Amino acid sequence: MSQSFKHRTRIKICGLTREADVDAAVESGADAIGFVLYEKSPRYVTPVRARELARRLPPFVTPVVLLVNAGADLMRSALDAVPNALLQFHGDETPQQCEAAQRPYVRAARMAPGFDLLDFALSFSSAQAMLVDAHVEGYGGGGQVFDWSLLPRELPGPMILSGGLHAGNVIEGIQRVRPWAVDVSSGVEVGKGIKDPLLMRQFCQAVRAADELCAQAG
Repeated sequence: MSQSFKHRTRIKICGLTREADVDAAVESGADAIGFVLYEKSPRYVTPVRARELARRLPPFVTPVVLLVNAGADLMRSALDAVPNALLQFHGDETPQQCEAAQRPYVRAARMAPGFDLLDFALSFSSAQAMLVDAHVEGYGGGGQVFDWSLLPRELPGPMILSGGLHAGNVIEGIQRVRPWAVDVSSGVEVGKGIKDPLLMRQFCQAVRAADELCAQAG
């Protein structure tokens, strides 16, 4: 990293379900807010609810809609409800299925020993970024940290670090991985889908502290 360039790690807070939490996340410094449109998730919201929450976002804070193997009807409803959303595909979608929506998207990759992230990223070259998460049963990281040493030194596009992050470990994660952005959900919660304003603020402050340390390290 150039000594003259200080990278600002972007922050996505995911799985919001309440107006107060959306407001607190924005106030804490989040760059993106994620809404889960997957019915089996405890953080699930309907497309209509996602629209209500996304309308609270000010300019330059991006709504992200998380989808898992969504059918055509749900995809259409999601795009109609939050037309300015960045899509996040978290299931078994193919590159063609991700591209079919003709919207900017992020592809989640579930890390496990033997998984070739570089090959996976190359197959999804149209993605805005790769979101790397822990591999657990079902979909989503489940608040678990994966082995960061599994990550390649470089990817063809931006990397979003996810999986078990919280204020106590995100500094180390940013220092070791140097991601474009970080994604947090359970690490700022007091219950499934119930965010804590203090934890969100502490997380965002830790990310900024990590950026300062990385800038000093060069």
